[in-house]
Amino acid sequence: MTEKLRLGVNIDHVATVRNARGGAWPDPVRAAKLAEMAGADGITAHLREDRRHITDGDIEALMASLTLPLNFEMAATPEMQAIALRHRPHAVCLVPEKREEKTTEGGLDVARDDNRLAGFIAPLREAGCRVSMFIGADEGQVRASARIGAAVVELHTGAYCDFHAEGKLAERDAELQRLTDMAGLAAALGLEVHMGHGLTYHTVGPVAAIPAVRELNIGHFLIGEAIFVGLEAAIIEMRRHIDLARR
Repeated sequence: MTEKLRLGVNIDHVATVRNARGGAWPDPVRAAKLAEMAGADGITAHLREDRRHITDGDIEALMASLTLPLNFEMAATPEMQAIALRHRPHAVCLVPEKREEKTTEGGLDVARDDNRLAGFIAPLREAGCRVSMFIGADEGQVRASARIGAAVVELHTGAYCDFHAEGKLAERDAELQRLTDMAGLAAALGLEVHMGHGLTYHTVGPVAAIPAVRELNIGHFLIGEAIFVGLEAAIIEMRRHIDLARR
């Protein structure tokens, strides 16, 4: 049996539901506590420029309440850097961000922006945050992430999941192979490997079975499934799929 795979639960869309009507319900911090009870190993929250779901107050409340590590997703902007340095979460995951997108559409272009990103992450590293780059399964991006001093890469599984949903099985399997190859390269370069985006009960198994992967971050599907079965039950079932694949 290979090393147990960590599961990070993204609670952004609990905040999306709350913000649809305003007020305090449902509470993302309560969701984080339920996730912990259900076996999550960490909590992910993305503070966007437009504050469409998670808010500054949510980050403060999570930092004050969590016993699990917080993975703070953010764009590589001075505003977000200042917030991260003030709170000093366990991990900071840099993601590309476009105001018009519904969700994160792709990975960072670390290779093109390596000089700026190297300087951007230096104070975060000095503050004790583990810095992760959210990238596509591309050799140039993996090598650039290692070169600038990131501790972690999180490989974008969105294309793999989309191909599966569209029934494009050859393309799906090719993307899974790319993810596997780039995970192996990243690990060989000394990077810890995470994966996430779009994963469901139907797609998580082959990704969880990749030996180099150490953590999966899953949110939207779990919050959607929670409408029908409850958040704890949804996370427990995802944990079961992950552990089965890991064997």
